[in-house]
Amino acid sequence: MTEANDRTDALQGIEGVLLANRTRIVRFLQVRGAGDAAEDLFQDLWMRLTERRAGPIADPLSYAMRAANNLMLDRYRSARQSELRDQAWTDANSAGDPSAERALISREQLALIEQAIVATGERPARIFRRFRMDGVPQREIAGELGISLSTVEADLRKVYAAIAAARRQFDA
Repeated sequence: MTEANDRTDALQGIEGVLLANRTRIVRFLQVRGAGDAAEDLFQDLWMRLTERRAGPIADPLSYAMRAANNLMLDRYRSARQSELRDQAWTDANSAGDPSAERALISREQLALIEQAIVATGERPARIFRRFRMDGVPQREIAGELGISLSTVEADLRKVYAAIAAARRQFDA
């Protein structure tokens, strides 16, 4: 029974400190770089501190401020890792001009895709080019060609299937 009372006293104590010093803690978070996210971080801080099983805290305000500082450090580290990951991905994908071999392979693959599109027929190829390359809506293409919208959709599915089959050849 004493442990339950200790838990209740500790929660009321830390909750009381958070409520009494809310403005101060939010301002601290803003100054540390949280900006507009300071309110959200305060809510995270509240959840972290009230969910933990804690005994009596000698200086609850210092404890709360230290926890807020640690929350900001976690946020900074997470943002930094995200930046490093994005930079590494960008560096890996922008390695400069492709090799002659890679350029040749790409040209051959493009030629195969073009052949696959042409093999579907004149109308499906035209619909595909108008829709995917010119950005014309399907309904407008149907009106231009005097066909139904479902015919446009069916022709596009035919071209997409041919492209998918050609791409499977690349992977084989």
